[in-house]
Amino acid sequence: MTPRGPAAYLAFMNILASPSRWICCVLLAFLHAVAVGQTVPRSSLDARLLTPRLYAGAPPPAWLDDGAARARTAVRLLRDAPLHGLDPARYDTEGLARRLDDVTDAVDALALERDLSTAMLQYLSDLRFGRVASGYRPTADVAEFDPVEQLRAALVSGRLAQAVDAAAPPIAMVKRVEATLARYRALADAYPTWQPLPPPAPRTSAGARYAGAALLRERLRLLGDLDAAAPAGAGDVYTPELAAAVRRFQARHGLEEDGVPGAATLAALAVPPAHRVTQLELTLERLRWLPRPPRGRVVVVDVPAYRLWAFDVDEAGGPLLEMRVIVGAAARTPTPLFIGQMRRVEFNPFWNVPRSIERGEIIPKLARDPGYLAKNDMELVGPSGQAMADAPGAALAALRAGTARVRQRPGALNALGAVKFSMPNPMNIYLHSTSAQQLFGRSRRDLSHGCIRVEHPAALAQFVLADPARWDADAIAAAMRPGRTLVVPLREPVPVVLFYATALTDREGRALFAEDIYGLDEQLTQALRAD
Repeated sequence: MTPRGPAAYLAFMNILASPSRWICCVLLAFLHAVAVGQTVPRSSLDARLLTPRLYAGAPPPAWLDDGAARARTAVRLLRDAPLHGLDPARYDTEGLARRLDDVTDAVDALALERDLSTAMLQYLSDLRFGRVASGYRPTADVAEFDPVEQLRAALVSGRLAQAVDAAAPPIAMVKRVEATLARYRALADAYPTWQPLPPPAPRTSAGARYAGAALLRERLRLLGDLDAAAPAGAGDVYTPELAAAVRRFQARHGLEEDGVPGAATLAALAVPPAHRVTQLELTLERLRWLPRPPRGRVVVVDVPAYRLWAFDVDEAGGPLLEMRVIVGAAARTPTPLFIGQMRRVEFNPFWNVPRSIERGEIIPKLARDPGYLAKNDMELVGPSGQAMADAPGAALAALRAGTARVRQRPGALNALGAVKFSMPNPMNIYLHSTSAQQLFGRSRRDLSHGCIRVEHPAALAQFVLADPARWDADAIAAAMRPGRTLVVPLREPVPVVLFYATALTDREGRALFAEDIYGLDEQLTQALRAD
């Protein structure tokens, strides 16, 4: 009878332990790589191309020499892929498990070992670098994290589980999002769909009757916005406790925090947990795209959440700053996503109007109103960088010909406000203040031409300048008062990460969700399906 299952491994031990085992494994891996060599990998790393290097080292992988204990550990770890927002089917986990119980000969064993190695290499690669290559890091940094060396060391030490843990990016947010993912996955299993909430009367307030009060109370308890011990009150009364829970829900979802279950709030409450699971999985993918966090001060902007966080990587605790922002309009000028280096702060800056805005907005307005530039405290600038005289009719002709450009002088009308945070980049994107502070009260804030308007520019200036002796709050307030332009170089560049995540977890463990304003979640979902 042909040996099967674990007993087969002992029967073939002498073959597998011989020098020919290494040669066969290398040959199988090489042939496998040749077979897929014509395929352009969609992943940031394609493990099929890593496997030959694993087998070229010494000692070769030994999944079956210990009675398959390592192999079974690997299958268990691959089955846990959903905990990290990954799909175990991508690694043929169940196929590997079946083959593990059904090995018939040495060739089967060698092929299984090779495929198990490839699966684990892909798993480690996906955990560190993501499944899809990103613009933040177009190629995986193997010098930072080499899946081949990590797996080889784990096999030698017998620490496969620790290797999986070490593969996760060294970003605190990853573990927080994974914990939230586990909660929402359990919710999705228990509640594949939500029962619809009935619309309340207009401007329902605390104490009013609401037919959906009992269902809303249950929903908010499940989502963690209403404490289980909160008094229920009469079944159809919209109690103060329920209104407070709605405000907490609204705060987590970027909605107007009025405590009223209006249309936008009901729409967010109707989103099924399975969709939230997808959002959290996409966030984990995007977090893996980021390079290793630099030391020191960092500014992060989550575009769909309209939020900015500033923190010091070297200091424990929460962010030093958090504020609302205004980002690029989804329909016309979405904010690009990249990592920039903030290098200087400009107080009372000129606004050098981009050519696209000149063509699309200023030239048409100037054609209708010859006094438009003067009314908006704007001036023409020639090729030498000097201001030009605004002769009647000459401005329009010069702008159309491209022999002059427009800039707006510092002052109350300046679109950049009192301070600009400059980070040189080809797209001319930067952070700045604004005189239209009332816009920060809106729940949807994709309103700009692409740059990012910050709610508290003085606090951000103090953070990035990081020089309390010279640049305390009073000195910054003085520099922001109307007057001459002052450019202050930063002592060290501050990385600015323009990020996109519609699901995050804060340090208190609260799940934060945002609208997919640019439609990038759907794009990423399609890319992952195609991978």
